[in-house]
Amino acid sequence: MKIVIGYPPLKSEKGIPQISQNRQFQWTAGGPLSYFIYPVIPAYAASLLKERGYEVYWLDGLAEKMTYEQWEKKLLEIKPDILAIETKTPVIKYHWQIIKQLKKLVTDHWSLVTVLMGDHVTALPEESFSKCPVDYILTGGDYDFGLLSIANHLSKGEKLDSGIYYRTKNDDSKFMVHGSKFKLNHSLDELPLIDRDLTKWHLYAYRNSNFYRAPGAYTMFGRDCWWGKCSFCSWTTLFPGEKFRVMSVKQAIAEVKNLVENYHVKEIMDDSGTFPTGDWLREFCEEIIKRGYQKKININCNMRFNCGLSQKDYNLMGKAGFRFILYGLESANQETLDKLNKNLKVEQIEPALSAAKKAGLKPHVTVMVGYPWEGEKEIQKTVSFVKNLFEKELVDTMQATVVIPYPGTPLFEECKKKKLLKTLDWNRYDMREPIMKAGVSDEKLMCAVRELYSSSVWNKTFVFNTLKKLGNYDGFKYVSFQGFKYLGKLLEFK
Repeated sequence: MKIVIGYPPLKSEKGIPQISQNRQFQWTAGGPLSYFIYPVIPAYAASLLKERGYEVYWLDGLAEKMTYEQWEKKLLEIKPDILAIETKTPVIKYHWQIIKQLKKLVTDHWSLVTVLMGDHVTALPEESFSKCPVDYILTGGDYDFGLLSIANHLSKGEKLDSGIYYRTKNDDSKFMVHGSKFKLNHSLDELPLIDRDLTKWHLYAYRNSNFYRAPGAYTMFGRDCWWGKCSFCSWTTLFPGEKFRVMSVKQAIAEVKNLVENYHVKEIMDDSGTFPTGDWLREFCEEIIKRGYQKKININCNMRFNCGLSQKDYNLMGKAGFRFILYGLESANQETLDKLNKNLKVEQIEPALSAAKKAGLKPHVTVMVGYPWEGEKEIQKTVSFVKNLFEKELVDTMQATVVIPYPGTPLFEECKKKKLLKTLDWNRYDMREPIMKAGVSDEKLMCAVRELYSSSVWNKTFVFNTLKKLGNYDGFKYVSFQGFKYLGKLLEFK
């Protein structure tokens, strides 16, 4: 059985869609601003399917910069039995049309089973069955185990895992779900090491603003965030916090070893929603140091401000080669943090950043504007707060966006109930405009995003650190890419 995990190019003037590993969707411009994030869980899916004897193809037309026609031609050359496509809200309508187009190409000598997976179809599985002739909807975030279940069902007649939707008849309006809601009950240690060659890791190894040194690679030791209750986060739909799982330290170190010794990677970005903490973190760091990997690589990760890490823990991370650490700040208004169910106090932010900086880490914060309950005063409070963090040299970089209420999130349901949604046209949920009715105009919200980016760049700390980085080749490349990226962001939120 042939299986393709594919990302078809989309015919759009908006640019390149950032689909995989993105909890908040954005289009990015092409040219020097283009970058591609390694799809970790789909890569595990490809590796697991190959290990179990299936003929697997990785067809990322986005990263390979194909036209749609080139991608489709390659697909027809392979003639797979199964095509799996990861989707998100702003591109779901594109994928419906692509599935319609592909189904027209089926012949008496070739049949194609199509699978959609992602947070949008997890939230609204019935919708896609009514909009296109898709065969299976894989809900939940375990694409790897889910695709294996579908393959085994089709080739061996095995029972499907829970949470997999499929049609009962050819009538597009009639379908049923097998079993109950997805369970996420598989151990991550059951997975093989990611087959980096099969999944063409080099396509994602160089053009990524998270990497100070290249080549870099992505891992995901946990699924996904041990809090997993933030009302705006699309990945809580895939990975509810109470289902948090982490692979063993032994398995995680095996992934690192493979990247360091076989691929000579210089930087690793672990994209677990929140990096595992406590004894797991300490054991992981100590093993990295024991093997001397901290002399060869840097490690980046996502973290929560109130994760319970002591200064000693941060110091250990620094000693183990951790560099970039990403925090979700979101807002400097306590009311907003409470409404978002962040389980965070504003006064916890600076101490965590200070501890990270003392350990030699490079904190990055994400910030959002456009909450329906915030007015100009609240927005300016966040802008001033972030600017002050830069002035105090507590953060190194920042990302600012407009908050989008994705289907499946509590924020979406709240906005729908209170009639705060401007539209249900999924194409517009791409962060290029506010989707929720807010207390300020769209123009002022976009201006706030630009002000956040400007305040993060035009301050003495950023300028000084940037000049220091220009002294070596890695630093020059990093600064150049960041410069293009920040310019692109200012243009995106015009």
